[in-house]
Amino acid sequence: MHIIQEEIGLPKVTHVQVKKGDPTHVIFAVGPLPPGYGMTLGNALRRILLSSLPGAAISSMRVAGAHHEYTTLKGVRESILDIGLNLKQVKLRKHHKDAEVVTLEGKGPKVLTAGDIKTSSDIEVLNPDLELLHLEKGASIKMDLTVEKGVGYQPASELNKKRNEPGLIHIDTIFSPVERVRFEVEPTRVGQRTNLEKLVIEVVTNGSLSADEAIRFGSQLLSQYFNFFSLDQETVEKEFMADFTRTSQVVPEADRSSTKESYTPIEILNLSPRTLNSLINAGVGSIEQLVKCSPPTLSNFRGFGSKALDEVKATLATRGLTLTEE
Repeated sequence: MHIIQEEIGLPKVTHVQVKKGDPTHVIFAVGPLPPGYGMTLGNALRRILLSSLPGAAISSMRVAGAHHEYTTLKGVRESILDIGLNLKQVKLRKHHKDAEVVTLEGKGPKVLTAGDIKTSSDIEVLNPDLELLHLEKGASIKMDLTVEKGVGYQPASELNKKRNEPGLIHIDTIFSPVERVRFEVEPTRVGQRTNLEKLVIEVVTNGSLSADEAIRFGSQLLSQYFNFFSLDQETVEKEFMADFTRTSQVVPEADRSSTKESYTPIEILNLSPRTLNSLINAGVGSIEQLVKCSPPTLSNFRGFGSKALDEVKATLATRGLTLTEE
């Protein structure tokens, strides 16, 4: 902590919901901060929030009777290109990271909305009233939509290089659950000190996680990367680059005095935001700490249910790791 904080006291964080009862739009304020810290923290948090939080989106579609995005279908008011633009606006919450194919079909006259998408229990549509396309009398349509989890932005051109299949139409995909981040630095004072700062940051999410969860997720992720600067290169390579299976090996007692305990951040497991936040809030911040927990222990964590437990078990299994059995 900056030496100035001893004089002015620790910063205090406040948050206010712009609309009461809406946890997706919150304004946070933190201060007092030393000179220059408002811009440093605000810019770093904004970049992390917009680029690195995992979310779900529709990445491609396959439409019966359409071979490319410039096709039009009889009785369908929108072109395939327009439908793809509407699908980009569908807000989703997905718990597991594996890609899944969902369907959208209907017969006219009808207006198909996001709520008409047939999903599994793993996927939740957050804006079911969003209109996707209009069908005239006698018209019909059937679509297969691929829902994926990811981070940041993924252009359709990049997806075409990976999966260039006939009839598969890729969509420019925005995975980020954070829709807008705006911050400003305001002057503040404590006693005779008039050069201090207060950071005010506004966060808007799509509803798949709250603004509070987003800011906690982003700050935890940022702090984990900053922690690597306090480690030597050999330790960094061992903890971050080594194969995950090595993290479960027991270090001999004789070697523990000369070697730091391994610490591999759980963020790289790509767990869902709710599961990850529940673990971090309970003090579990690394894979090493996670594998030492038993299922009953995890179930006692606040906000950690059976779905979260199944997700953790499945994710660890892909890396050859398991939870501790009591």
